[in-house]
Amino acid sequence: MKKDKLSGLDPAEMRTKLTEIEDQNFQLRFRMSMGQTEGLRKIREMRKDKARLLTYLRAKELQGAK
Repeated sequence: MKKDKLSGLDPAEMRTKLTEIEDQNFQLRFRMSMGQTEGLRKIREMRKDKARLLTYLRAKELQGAK
């Protein structure tokens, strides 16, 4: 997920996207443990997307507090 896409989302959409990423991450890790897929690159990508989402959520919270 790119920065320009994130800046257009509101906090509720960001939280929804965050839960989707967490669900996908769980499913991918489960499949990897069963030996069905080689998804290490996808896991890394999702981890970075999650960090970006959390960063933008925190920035919006701080802007709202001012």
